[in-house]
Amino acid sequence: MTDTPDPIATAARVLRIEGAAVAALADALPADFAAAVDAILGTNGRVILSGIGKSGHIARKISSTFASTGTPSAFVHPAEASHGDLGMVMPGDLAILISHSGETAELRDIVAHCARFSIPMIGISGNAGSTLMQAADWRLTLPPVEEACINGLAPTTSTTLTLALGDALAVAVMERRGFLPEEFRTYHPGGRLGARLAKVAQLMHPPAELPLVPEDAPMPEALIVMSEKGFGVAGVTGAGRLVGVITDGDLRRNVTRLSDATAGEVATRSPRVIGPDELAAEALAIMSQNKITALFVIDGDGAPLGLIHLHDCLRAGLA
Repeated sequence: MTDTPDPIATAARVLRIEGAAVAALADALPADFAAAVDAILGTNGRVILSGIGKSGHIARKISSTFASTGTPSAFVHPAEASHGDLGMVMPGDLAILISHSGETAELRDIVAHCARFSIPMIGISGNAGSTLMQAADWRLTLPPVEEACINGLAPTTSTTLTLALGDALAVAVMERRGFLPEEFRTYHPGGRLGARLAKVAQLMHPPAELPLVPEDAPMPEALIVMSEKGFGVAGVTGAGRLVGVITDGDLRRNVTRLSDATAGEVATRSPRVIGPDELAAEALAIMSQNKITALFVIDGDGAPLGLIHLHDCLRAGLA
């Protein structure tokens, strides 16, 4: 009776094999890698990815990564391309074709189409002498690897290596473009990733909604403003600048003199504030660290521009 394989040991073996392959690739990138990055940057159209089977799944993911980081991209299924979808691959585009063997029959029509219309090709394959790599303008040849499958048959290490190389291409192109965090949010408006890249200016309440009172305003007047605006705070202004904030805590500390004091006398001076171009995630961190529920947003001169509330951050999915 044979022993049952230990899943933890199997998982560790797979990760070590695949990790070692990725590390080896990092130390010996294909000679055409930098030229391939330049070619992608020089493309006026889209970057078209194609592959069949496991290579097709990897190609879809790489295409998605390009598209979400500022490089227009699309996946074209090679079998569908042979039945009309070749029209999706146009002059001005660049094709990245993936096949571990480099002899995938389904890619032949798209290779011929690219050659016919002078559409540049980047080939990714483990077979440098294959038909695909001979046709490609830039050849990203993968090194021989040990598949993590115990039988050495299932594409595992090879697909991981292909995906990692595709990520390396996309990130290299993104960095050369100078792709900015705010641009990234444009392509990721949903979910926590998009929320974490939101700027304070995108979530803050505008000037018309701000609970503001001058320093010399009687506290009964300040209380009315606090109640009407509903943020639980009031900003105190002087000479056009935010000079203090009145919170519920300030009201409790000064309860015996609220009828006679001015807003400036009750307010907490030098309050926590934030700029409109800061990340909303930073505003949430400041509120959490200081156990407050609202931050006034000010410009470089200290003038109040808006207000961001804890609830605004929660609604945006920041927590």
